Amino acid sequence: MITKLSTRASLTDLLDAYLSYIQLEKGSSPNTSESYSLDLKRYISFLNDRGVDRLTDISPDHVRQWLHLLYSLGLVDSTRARNLSSVRMFHRFLVRELNIEHDPTAGIQGPRVRRPIPDVLTYGQIEDLLRLPDTNVPLGLRDRAMLEVVYACGLRVSELLRLQKTNLRSDGEFLLIMGKGSKERLVPMGIPARNALKQYFLRGRPLLAKPHKRSDILFLNNRGEPLSRMGFWKILNGYMSKVEWKAHVTPHTFRHSFATHLLEGGADLRSVQEMLGHSDISTTQIYTHVDRAFLKEQIRSFHPRGH
Repeated sequence: MITKLSTRASLTDLLDAYLSYIQLEKGSSPNTSESYSLDLKRYISFLNDRGVDRLTDISPDHVRQWLHLLYSLGLVDSTRARNLSSVRMFHRFLVRELNIEHDPTAGIQGPRVRRPIPDVLTYGQIEDLLRLPDTNVPLGLRDRAMLEVVYACGLRVSELLRLQKTNLRSDGEFLLIMGKGSKERLVPMGIPARNALKQYFLRGRPLLAKPHKRSDILFLNNRGEPLSRMGFWKILNGYMSKVEWKAHVTPHTFRHSFATHLLEGGADLRSVQEMLGHSDISTTQIYTHVDRAFLKEQIRSFHPRGH
């Protein structure tokens, strides 16, 4: 792919080579590839407008001017930081593949972005939600199993909704998850989640499945089709309307709660990283901030001089 190109190739050709690389060789998801593509096309359009169409003609000043343009357009710090990350990865790829040293992003400082602390439910709130599905009906059995599994294993919603029976390993004690970038990981599953899945297999899914709609997907809607992300959203919002407490809850909140509750209980950060499927431990470290916030609240609430 890239071996047919050189530093004399147009920036558009180099971008096409890079996008092919992240899609075919790195296995990036369509959403990730589209995000990189939009960021980099905007960057190359900026350079082309200034008469730059060769890699070696790009200077650090061009990168700084481009970042200033993003700022003047009103893009927030996190968006500008993501754009710079996309461009930096593009240039590092070219340095490696073309065996050159020219990297105009080297030494460029992007905006500092503080990662927001994610919303987390308490264990009591999780239990409140888990008690709501009516397990006397197939849809209730499905909902109980979904909520148990997504919390017990810290899954992304897309991972939950792609589950098939073949993802179960070791008599249902583990789930084999295909995560971002087609990376596989094994996640242990506790007894409550295993029991909820068993009941759904026995008394729920057989009544939801339709003979004329073959699907290996685990969680089905009432038409016998795979449940969609929007379908899961609606289900979750329905249960949230029934609880007495109010909180900002999204499908990802269960994943945040899984990680935070593990760390609060003393789990090792590397183990949590492995179960979440994070390639970089810095992504997992956000939950140590949640843990510290929890500890501060404990001091304020229970220490005689904590106020």
